[in-house]
Amino acid sequence: MSPALALRADRIVTEAGIAHGSWLVLSDGRIERVSRTQPIGTAISLDLGDVTLIPGLIDIHIHGREGADVMDADPVSLRTIARSLARHGVTGFLATTVTADWNRTLAALGVVADMMHEVPSGARLLGAYSEGLFFSCTHRGAHNPDWFLKPDRDRIDALIAASRGALKVLALAPEIDGAMDSLRHAVARGLRVALGHTDASYDQTRAALAAGASSGVHLFNGMRGLHHREPGCAGALLMEDCFVEVIADGAHLHPAILQLIARLKSADQVMLISDCMCAGGMPNGTYRLGEMDVAVRDGVARTAAGGLAGSTLTIDRALARIIDATGIALEEAVHMASLTPARFLEIAQDTGSIAPGKRADLTVLDTAGDVRATLVGGQCAWLAPDFAAGEPLAQFAAPRPSIA
Repeated sequence: MSPALALRADRIVTEAGIAHGSWLVLSDGRIERVSRTQPIGTAISLDLGDVTLIPGLIDIHIHGREGADVMDADPVSLRTIARSLARHGVTGFLATTVTADWNRTLAALGVVADMMHEVPSGARLLGAYSEGLFFSCTHRGAHNPDWFLKPDRDRIDALIAASRGALKVLALAPEIDGAMDSLRHAVARGLRVALGHTDASYDQTRAALAAGASSGVHLFNGMRGLHHREPGCAGALLMEDCFVEVIADGAHLHPAILQLIARLKSADQVMLISDCMCAGGMPNGTYRLGEMDVAVRDGVARTAAGGLAGSTLTIDRALARIIDATGIALEEAVHMASLTPARFLEIAQDTGSIAPGKRADLTVLDTAGDVRATLVGGQCAWLAPDFAAGEPLAQFAAPRPSIA
């Protein structure tokens, strides 16, 4: 068992609100309690100073970072992504595939399965997200329609088998042939179904949600939008009791649309995602997303036709942007990036908030909102080199196996 550790911060964001000038007590990689006074008898007590301690961020929709892509089907790539994410406060993520050759997709899911139980030296791999294959050409976005397939039960079962249970989320367009039966089958097999890259009408979207779909893929992007006589997929996702993914990067959604979402959807329905591709953390240039070339200029990724192609966003920046655009409280934005994704994945009993008994998945933010430290299961996955209060935390560093 690891020694008990008490961390003091000027602000600790809990499910109940913000605890000011309090101590967070950790024991054996778990949260023991929040205390207003310094605990007596704790093995190690560290005052982190004027920082905000929040639950570790969860990115449920990310394709890659720093030149690495989930579709590489390579453990090295997943480790690269995990370590990059930890630098941005992310403690858990879903490795997300993109439309490509069927066998390439199965291979990528197989590698995710292989890596699921590796001790993390960065963000923890929570499973896989299949974004691709079963979409509409009308709203294909950066997905190559040459590889689109008709969904059926056998294909759903093959994806689940290849992932050996690691697959958590399946995205599809509910209006295409075979989609509704496949949706029901996927839900029965324990998957969360997300609606996206779809030309579904308002009524078709509502029917898919009634059939068991749980969420919308990057709301407004890759779907039929709002019209005053046909509210479309976006309108149904806004009005129905369901989860929605939101890319708050300044390119995918106008600030007024972020305000609209914040007014119509509660913090326990909105999930901030990055949808980051392999160009995240890299310079301008040409990169590959699935089977398509993507040009990145000033942090914005676009296809040759000019359409958006994923992003280079990080969740810590998404937090800052949605607060700035909408004026929502810090704790609401934090829930959108931690507790709500955890509830969506049905792991909120174990992570996603600062509460007794949960994993010590934590992120330390300074007054500018920059990440100073990231703890995964009570172990330090990343420390900012200039974080003065971070030196004592280094003794709690996570193991760092070779990147290869």
